[in-house]
Amino acid sequence: MTPEAPATMSGWRGQLRGFVEKPITQRAILVLILVNAVILGLETSPSLMAAHGPLLVALDRTILAVFVVEIAARLVVHRLAFFRDPWSLFDFLVVGIALVPATGQLAVLRALRVLRVLRILTIVPSMRRVVGALLSAIPGLSSIALVLLLIYYVFAVIATNLFAAAYPEWFGDLGRSLYTLFQIMTLESWSMGIARPVMETFPYAWAFFVPFILIATFTMLNLFVAIIVSAMQTYEQSDPKATMAVVEQVRDHIEADLHTEVRALREEIAELQQLLRERR
Repeated sequence: MTPEAPATMSGWRGQLRGFVEKPITQRAILVLILVNAVILGLETSPSLMAAHGPLLVALDRTILAVFVVEIAARLVVHRLAFFRDPWSLFDFLVVGIALVPATGQLAVLRALRVLRVLRILTIVPSMRRVVGALLSAIPGLSSIALVLLLIYYVFAVIATNLFAAAYPEWFGDLGRSLYTLFQIMTLESWSMGIARPVMETFPYAWAFFVPFILIATFTMLNLFVAIIVSAMQTYEQSDPKATMAVVEQVRDHIEADLHTEVRALREEIAELQQLLRERR
């Protein structure tokens, strides 16, 4: 290999990186993702598949080929750093699933092709911020989920002991009680469908259902919403700070360069003035 080869390879990789990261390239990929989503939806229609099946399949495979080429180009550009980026790794897995033969026991993977639509989350910055905020909220959500699970368990044991004999289809065992309480928490027919029939046999059953709804539905679920909103606000506030830090670094670098250039110009002017004095 000649000495010029590394520089040539570096320049070629730089051009490829510039092409991959161009806004027009990103917009083209976004359009292909949306078109692919429409195609995958059309493929669920037996009548459309009977009339235009080969065309839809050909378009789907063509778009998949474009995705594979794009992922390969990003791998060449970023190398191992590609796998350290969660969003890039997500793109790689989503496209890789589509390449697995969906036959035999792997036929279920055919339904997972629609996951390619989720690549839009990695393309659109606003959606990426929302997902990032949701992921950052997981620790807080898990704590609330554990508290809610504990409340469910306590109320399910109480409900099974109180109502199992009279209403075994709803509270016959712990599992049924948990599912019934989940239905009550969603407020789906909880009054006319469950609470009032139970109150015909147990007039004071309202003292069980009303506190459960107040705690599980109006308190715990609102805590979920509060944690998510707080996480999104924190994420939005931290992002501008990081941007400002980068801007300040760039500004300091530019100012340092300007000072250096000004000093060099002053020295050149001083030298020219000295030459003019000597000629006089």
